[in-house]
Amino acid sequence: MSERLRVLFVTPEIAPWVKAGGLGDVAQALPAALARAGVDVRVLVPAYRALKSAFPQARPAAAFARPGGRLAGAGLLQASGPQCPIYLVDCDAYYDRPGGPYQSPANEDWADNHLRFGLLSRIASLAGMRGLDGWRPDLIHCNDWQSGLAPAYLARESSVHAASVMTVHNLAYQGLFAAGVLEALGLPAALHAAAGIALWDRISFLKAGLRYADRLTTVSPTYAREIQTAALGFGLEDLLRERSDALSGILNGVDVETWNPADDALLAERYDAAHLERKAANRGALQRALGLAQRPGPLLGMVARLVEQKGADLVIEIAPALLRAGAQLVVLGQGEGRFEDAFRRLAAEYPGALAVRIGFDEGLAHRIEAGADLFLMPSRFEPCGLNQLYSMRYGTPPVVRRTGGLADSVRDPEEAPLGEATGFVFDAPDAAALLAAVQRALDAFRDPATWRRLQANGMRSDFSWAASARAYLEVYQAAIAARDAARAAARAS
Repeated sequence: MSERLRVLFVTPEIAPWVKAGGLGDVAQALPAALARAGVDVRVLVPAYRALKSAFPQARPAAAFARPGGRLAGAGLLQASGPQCPIYLVDCDAYYDRPGGPYQSPANEDWADNHLRFGLLSRIASLAGMRGLDGWRPDLIHCNDWQSGLAPAYLARESSVHAASVMTVHNLAYQGLFAAGVLEALGLPAALHAAAGIALWDRISFLKAGLRYADRLTTVSPTYAREIQTAALGFGLEDLLRERSDALSGILNGVDVETWNPADDALLAERYDAAHLERKAANRGALQRALGLAQRPGPLLGMVARLVEQKGADLVIEIAPALLRAGAQLVVLGQGEGRFEDAFRRLAAEYPGALAVRIGFDEGLAHRIEAGADLFLMPSRFEPCGLNQLYSMRYGTPPVVRRTGGLADSVRDPEEAPLGEATGFVFDAPDAAALLAAVQRALDAFRDPATWRRLQANGMRSDFSWAASARAYLEVYQAAIAARDAARAAARAS
């Protein structure tokens, strides 16, 4: 291994160009933090339309005419990213499409996703064996099921190759496909076995990564424990318990340059913990922009996928009681049609009190974080969560359920000294528990001194990526040591 650690960060999305969830933010921020820590890190991502448009000067760096199986040939383009080099897997047959990275404009999964992300995984594994354009990584950092086959490809090689780390951002998404696709992917049918990558009569790309990577991580310490249980293991809990000694939970961080109310050009007025009175201007601007009545409050915000996991149904259930009591609510997101329609009906029933915007709008997300008084995040499970971190940074105390990264990052005044409390936490995944927590928050909101203390505590909390990057470096070193030990054991046998 070279003195300067070389890491290839493999991801199916990267903000701000291609983003479907929190992984896009992580792929933008974590490599940058690693680079600042002295790592020679490079990102590998499919060459979607948006990325080819963003980097028109990307130069050819490699070609893979026959990557394996029936995978399409691909080129590799190298671009200069803001913080580190970016490699684009150039295969128009797979990636030059409308819609998001995983689905069509009609929100249907692409039928050939096994090939699209099998190719990404295969190119990552080839990089780990042969290098890319004269650069060879010491470690491949894989993220979610879309890159989960890379460790499986590497494990089949007898030659010297990079170590691997598999990070789970959400275990619920597992990359399940019929076992018959293995031949097309250039993998042996024998992998379809309970001890391999089989799951519910199919194969799981994610299980492949969890089975064969040298080290495993997920995005918060609490979630690392939760996924080893039947409740949140989604069929993989036995494997995760088996590999618990290789599993670490590392809380995600915040891009403190992008999410900084003191220097956020998207806001009506910038502010910091010493000038919280300026936050009110953002509240008024948000009300005017969304057609809400101009009244003092409280104003609650929610930015989330409108699905059951995120507690959308719980917010829908308690919204009438809150709105009748004089609160206002702003909701931004998209998801299941039944939840989108329910929020639309409520907005029609409570004009001037509830504003709903279906879709994704980065600028509006910033303005909600700054303009709301309170942020709702009642997830049934949440591997890490980022919006609660953004909310605290923007002086908008969150109401969260005690799960995953929410439990690890938000401190309730009933459980912590007032000088350390940052939000409100509840346990039961039901509307009554959420409403009780919101009512506790509103009681605190009516006490200006208490509320100001909660806001300032959150804004001064350190959720930067620097600490997380240091933790990942320790995992990388452990993965390389595990690979070397396995290689030495193989030679000795």
